[in-house]
Order: sequence, then C-alpha cells, then structure tokens
Amino acid sequence: RPLLDIPPSVSFSQNIPSCPLSFYAFIFQIFGFWVWILVAATQVANPLLQGWVMYVSLTSFLISLMFLLSYLFGFYKRFESWRVLDSLYHGTTGILYMSAAVLQVHATIVSETLDLKNYYINTAASFFAFVTTLLYILHAFSIYYH
Repeated sequence: RPLLDIPPSVSFSQNIPSCPLSFYAFIFQIFGFWVWILVAATQVANPLLQGWVMYVSLTSFLISLMFLLSYLFGFYKRFESWRVLDSLYHGTTGILYMSAAVLQVHATIVSETLDLKNYYINTAASFFAFVTTLLYILHAFSIYYH
C-alpha cells in the first residue's frame, strides 16, 4: 500500500512551471545579487559610475524577482503577450547590464592603484556583471526564438 493515496486524475506537472525558465530566473537572481553585493562591499571610488552599476543591478534584481514570482504563481497563463514582455524586458536589461558591466570594469581599473582588496572585489563584481549580461541576453533570445 502506498504512503499517499493520490487519485490517478491528479497531475502535479500542470501546476509546476517548467524547470529551465524558473531555473534561469533563479540564476539571474543569484548573479545579480552578487553584483550589487560586491559593489556595495567596496569603497566606491567613482560614485557616478558605480552608482549606475548599483541602480541597474538592484532594479534588475527586484524586477526579475517580480517576474520570477509572477511566473511561479502562474500569471503567465493569463496573458498572451507574456513571451513578448519577457523577451523585451530581458533584452533591455541585458543592454543596461552591458553598460553597467563596462562602467564597473572602468571602476576596477581605476581602483587598481588605490587598494588591492577593493580591486579584487571590483574584479569579481565585473566578472559577475558580464556573466549576468550574457545570461540576460541569452534568455531574451531563447524566449524570442522559442
């Protein structure tokens, strides 16, 4: 006798979102989180440059969190234009993240002569910013062409 008596008509796969999309959204959260945490951990050498990096990464983190939650709660099933909105958002965010990543690299180069600890943290933030950029752009194209 099984531990749970589940009627054969109940299907769990209808309520669980597909793994790749929710997995990508979770990965965006992790990498975006690392970008703004690492930038916040440094002594900001150029407030204008790293302020833009913080704005892009934190705003993208929060909006992507809203997308992830709305996806997990199934709001995408109600709207026909979900894929277009998802692709446009992630493509635009990829472009903004590219600008933030380039500015972060510039801040990293400037901080090289000031403090070695901040240089290493800025280097890690630059790496994660470029990886996040790549993930956003790949996701936008995969949604668009899928």
